[in-house]
Amino acid sequence: MTDDRCASLARALDVPLAGTAPFAPRWVCLEHRGAWPRDINAHPDPSIAGFAARCSAAGWRLLLIRRPGRRDPGGTNRVYLADTTPGSSRTTKLTVEGPRELSGVPLPRAGDPLPGTGVADPLLLVCTHGRRDRCCALDGRALAVAVTAVGEADVWESSHLGGHRFAPTALVLPTGYLYGRLDPAAAVAACKTAAVGEVEPALSRGRSAFSPAGQVAELAVRHSTGLRDADALTVDPAARVGAVVVVGRDGRRWEVDVAERAGPAPRPASCGVAALPYTALHAGSVRPLRAGCAST
Repeated sequence: MTDDRCASLARALDVPLAGTAPFAPRWVCLEHRGAWPRDINAHPDPSIAGFAARCSAAGWRLLLIRRPGRRDPGGTNRVYLADTTPGSSRTTKLTVEGPRELSGVPLPRAGDPLPGTGVADPLLLVCTHGRRDRCCALDGRALAVAVTAVGEADVWESSHLGGHRFAPTALVLPTGYLYGRLDPAAAVAACKTAAVGEVEPALSRGRSAFSPAGQVAELAVRHSTGLRDADALTVDPAARVGAVVVVGRDGRRWEVDVAERAGPAPRPASCGVAALPYTALHAGSVRPLRAGCAST
């Protein structure tokens, strides 16, 4: 029997992971135990829909989250705020009694302190948004349950992260790196490296603080140099296709050629839709730049 799921087809075509993370420097994660609509921004509860609109206007990306298996008995709802900016990434936690209290949740501007209590351990948010795609419903939920059983990560199911063709996919906060095609061991490794301020480049889709081209360039430098410190590298958040400069915290600089290429064959962007031609970002040469040398 042919497996026509989008994640299986993308894996067969070896669709690149790098450069597919959403651009979202700041995240809000709202604990929500009820059903998730296909579009959480159009949630039937006006309190949640209004909060989603306020998040978007303030430059925050909203996720709905819940514990795997929905066995949490209820009570107060946790709200996590995460800033993924390299060098100042952190996560804080607030609690609300219900959706009506969301209007009081502060959403500070970029660079301002985050409200709430600091969260020491990384969060692993696994996309299980079945109303968006069945790959996340099947593969994502299986991963969330498996990693929870291991007991070595703070695991949450999350709403749509984008890229269900890479399911199971997950976001690690506060570093903001997204991963795809995960198995339990790789998911735990991604969380453990984040706990010591590092990143696991294997299976990474990129850091959400950067644009897609910046994600590709940053990961290319990591693969070339072996750098694992999560805050060792930064990129212009708006970097575009072409020659992208990656800057190291130690003063080193690299120039990476990032190009868009057509895929080898059509593939569906999601389950249940037609297979269409696609393009993907690829990294070319990684060139160290001399101190004071400008990109050409």
